[in-house]
Amino acid sequence: MNINETIAKELNLNLWQVENTVNLIGEGATIPFIARYRKEITGSLDDNALRDLSTRLAYLQNLEKRKAEVSGSIEEQGKLTPELQNAINSAATLAEVEDLYRPYKPKRKTRASVARERGLEPLAHVLLAQEKDMPDPLVLAAAYVDEEKGVPDVQAALDGAKDIIAEDISDNAEIRKKLRDYLSRDCTIQTRAAKNEDSVYSMYYDYQEPYAKIPGHRVLAINRGEREGMLKVNLVADKDACMGMIYDRFLKKGDSPARQTLVEAMDDGFARLLFPSLENELRGLLSDMAADSAINVFKANL
Repeated sequence: MNINETIAKELNLNLWQVENTVNLIGEGATIPFIARYRKEITGSLDDNALRDLSTRLAYLQNLEKRKAEVSGSIEEQGKLTPELQNAINSAATLAEVEDLYRPYKPKRKTRASVARERGLEPLAHVLLAQEKDMPDPLVLAAAYVDEEKGVPDVQAALDGAKDIIAEDISDNAEIRKKLRDYLSRDCTIQTRAAKNEDSVYSMYYDYQEPYAKIPGHRVLAINRGEREGMLKVNLVADKDACMGMIYDRFLKKGDSPARQTLVEAMDDGFARLLFPSLENELRGLLSDMAADSAINVFKANL
């Protein structure tokens, strides 16, 4: 990515304006100093335009740095393919980079990691292959029963394979992006009372509003109420629509003995891993935007 060209295009500036400003920032000049004393170099960019440029510059520099870190980490694992490298290089946001890194990121101990340690990953791969003439999953799972590895029976083997499938789906960059985009457009913020007592947050004791439309001042009020233990806050989405996207991506057409097992694993992956992760991420983005909006109001008033 050519950062200067990207900023010039996004902010509708001349490339020379961006290059000169980036050089000044790199030399340690502050935005007020540049706005007041370096107008001839920047083409008279005002402080608002300079701050937008500076903010975007910092983000894109951090993005490029993170891409290099992620590529290096995956390469050290011996898993960096040309296709994955191209996907990382093409990522336009930090969220996309983190989604691509997620399957390779060192994790704390999870149900799926325990199942992998017990040798159940090949069973998960066979189930995901969804061959029409494959044996029943319980028959397949029987080959993985091993008391010494902590797999005492067929059901334990099948449950471990489902845990692996659930985590793999939750870590899939394509489905995370698709669901993130959908939720940011169509989910709802819902608040409920955490305590049965009157307070300044009473209006939020039974409240909901579209995620895409809630104003910043309400986001900040809801966050305060949650921090003070007065509110319970969560995102609500059409689960059928979300699961439909997951099924379309991972379930093959036609009948397979593994279909019901995979549906159960995908439902678990969405409810236990994928949705809570995206909910935290989307709420964080909303809080950041609300804080930025408040700062801009305070700045304008000042």
